[in-house]
Amino acid sequence: MQTQPYGSWPSPVDAALAAAHDGQPEWVGYVGDEVWWTEPRPAEGGRRALVRRTADGREEPVLPEPWNVRSRVIEYGGRPWAAVAGDGGPLVVFTHFADQRLYRWEPGGEPRPLTPVSPVGDGLRWAEPRVDPARGEVWCVLEEYTGDGPDDVRRVLAAVPLDGSAAEDRAAVRELTGARHRFVTGARLSPDGRRAAWLGWDHPRMPWDGTELLVGEVGEDGLLHEVRTVAGGPEESVAQADWSADGSLLYASDRGGWWNLYRDGTPLCPREEEFAGPLWKLGLSWFAPLDNGLVAVLHGRGAAVLGILDPETGEVVDTAGPWTEFAPALAAHGGRVVAVGASPRTGYEVIELDTGTGRARAIGARHRDAVDPAYYPRPRSRTFTGPGGREVHAHVYPPHHPDRTGHDGELPPYVVWAHGGPTSRVPMVLDLEIAYFTSRGIGVAEVNYGGSTGYGRAYRERLREQWGVVDVEDCAAVARALAEEGTADPDRLAIRGGSAGGWTTAASLTTTDLYACGTISYPIFDLATWGPGDTHDFESRYLESLVGPRAEVPERYAERSPTTHAHRLTAPFLLLQGLDDVICPPAQCDRFLARLRGRGVPHAYLTFAGEGHGFRRADTIVRALEAELSLYAQVFGLDPTLAVPKLELVT
Repeated sequence: MQTQPYGSWPSPVDAALAAAHDGQPEWVGYVGDEVWWTEPRPAEGGRRALVRRTADGREEPVLPEPWNVRSRVIEYGGRPWAAVAGDGGPLVVFTHFADQRLYRWEPGGEPRPLTPVSPVGDGLRWAEPRVDPARGEVWCVLEEYTGDGPDDVRRVLAAVPLDGSAAEDRAAVRELTGARHRFVTGARLSPDGRRAAWLGWDHPRMPWDGTELLVGEVGEDGLLHEVRTVAGGPEESVAQADWSADGSLLYASDRGGWWNLYRDGTPLCPREEEFAGPLWKLGLSWFAPLDNGLVAVLHGRGAAVLGILDPETGEVVDTAGPWTEFAPALAAHGGRVVAVGASPRTGYEVIELDTGTGRARAIGARHRDAVDPAYYPRPRSRTFTGPGGREVHAHVYPPHHPDRTGHDGELPPYVVWAHGGPTSRVPMVLDLEIAYFTSRGIGVAEVNYGGSTGYGRAYRERLREQWGVVDVEDCAAVARALAEEGTADPDRLAIRGGSAGGWTTAASLTTTDLYACGTISYPIFDLATWGPGDTHDFESRYLESLVGPRAEVPERYAERSPTTHAHRLTAPFLLLQGLDDVICPPAQCDRFLARLRGRGVPHAYLTFAGEGHGFRRADTIVRALEAELSLYAQVFGLDPTLAVPKLELVT
């Protein structure tokens, strides 16, 4: 074992390798006996490819470049594809990202549009398609812009003809219900086809605050009638609903303080665990009913694992295997369940469970070690003590290298990672972006600060009207604890985050002197200019719960904003921004930098054309990671021979 200063260790985990493995498979499903899913292609402009696993075990793309199977409904998207098996091959319906039209594709042909391009605002968008060959149509969520503003939008359940008659005619699209709610999820049909269930909610609530579970009767006219609310409300979040094979209605509700599973209103497995999560995308799936009455479920406190629930006994049997974390992407077919799982030693891969044998195995997007696993980090999940004695959950990734260690008496630099959302959670799984730093001798601490999901509604609501306070305090509590216990160098602490994590990073740098530097990605800087008319509709009223009603506490919006406190900032920072971002627009960065001009704070501002909210292109990810490492090298005094371009800091 050689000694070498922390942060200067040689590593085979370079930025290009991390970029090549960015993202994870999503939107799994069965098409006949085949398993299909979408997966990222960073080297192909960041597109999402639709992939199938054939009967002989091969993985192959369904559609070639440039087809990008991704929806922009509520900007974060939703399930973008559906397919049914037929004698002549599958019939596939999908949303293409570039124009957001629905397309139909069958083997041997070219994709044909099913929906028109609207000249109004951001047009027509579609999510959660469900193909109904008998009716000759596809049911889905329609998001329709009625004007040029981000708030000029309506959402309804709709049916699109499969014959292409609506490709140039919006009037050919049937609306299944009136615009009863501002937001809706896709309809789930009962086994007999006579009823449909879906979720709806309205401003100012977010779906994790309160939703309504709606049930309607499917009439002879193919419309939904006698719509009624059967669960949920302003302070009860129903995150998912579906029908069991016997026609009973299953749903996940947090009415008891935790998202638990219910059948026709009766709890099936009441536990202080989460059986669902935040509905950031339409069509996320935490449970899947099986034909035999059992239910595949994701559950846990913090980490979500895959199990099979017996509704009659309330018992859950967890899946054996190396996977310690599962994404909300479950589908079932007969006695088979497909999921997406990962662990601290493996990235996300497509997993199939045979409930008859209990055997689970990776069948798609399989993890393959791109480098010697000896370079992977070895994280620990820890609970720290925050202000007032409150618990703060975090994952700590110490520096790790197979044949390097720091000098005696030297403490390593650490970077606190604040996750986005903020109503979200960071899982403890293999992430080569983390390995990029830990294998060089820089520690990482990912903080599931108060407000994060996975720990019950009370933990989630710690952030209510406290955004910019609790998240900042909890990240600081973890950083200070690591320094005080001798794990991290107190003089070489940094913080980084994107989106809401960018807000927390900026707020931390402008209100504390704890961090030597920070990396801020596609952030919110100014609360007063982030709301209705300034950002996308889905989150435009989010601040009413995170900060408070603007009309009642306008001073709080100014007091919390990093832009207000730009004069307090002294630490060097890197700012990263996609120029096509409509959620956190570049104007947020422009205003912040204008307030900082002439104050002598070293910083760099990198922008990326063609990138939106979150980076998907390989070249962008490489540039961002190398710039971040260069920032730390300069501020922490690391080995200047690190093989990354020097980031030019200006004042």
